[in-house]
Amino acid sequence: MNLPPETFTTERLYARRARVEDAPASFQAYASDPEVTRFLSWKPHEQVETLADFLRGMVAAWDSGKGPFTWTLLLRNTDDVVGSIGFTPTDGKALFGYVLTKKLWGQGLVAEALGWLVDWTLAQPEIFRAYAFCDAENPASARVMEKAGMVREGILRRWHACPTIGPDLRDCIICAKTK
Repeated sequence: MNLPPETFTTERLYARRARVEDAPASFQAYASDPEVTRFLSWKPHEQVETLADFLRGMVAAWDSGKGPFTWTLLLRNTDDVVGSIGFTPTDGKALFGYVLTKKLWGQGLVAEALGWLVDWTLAQPEIFRAYAFCDAENPASARVMEKAGMVREGILRRWHACPTIGPDLRDCIICAKTK
């Protein structure tokens, strides 16, 4: 697979490869917010340093050429960090994840970025399936996937844990776009 572009733009967003220096702004915008991280695979960060460590790992993963590949999302023509998006390629598939600051929920911003990234990924000859999942109690996230061109495939029973909710595996909605 070709390395993904280090930057891309949509109508309202500018996405650039994540970097360690994004930690303070990302912490402020979304990564420390318990409501934003409620359905994610990680708890809200309590310190900027732990987020910086995570971003160091993302930089190293990109540099390896294998991923995951992660971008920081900014409002276009600003320096305002508003979220993050990324994907992990494996065996002809690409798994996507995303997060957005609460103040911008419901405006279609993540669907813009996800749609662009799904299309780029599926244009790669060796990727045949782009997919993502979300907690079954988070239908707004499923709608993001659908607005980005993915099709709801069903429910994955007892698939994913949300550590902010508890240790039990939870049902998830899975959506995908294939070629």
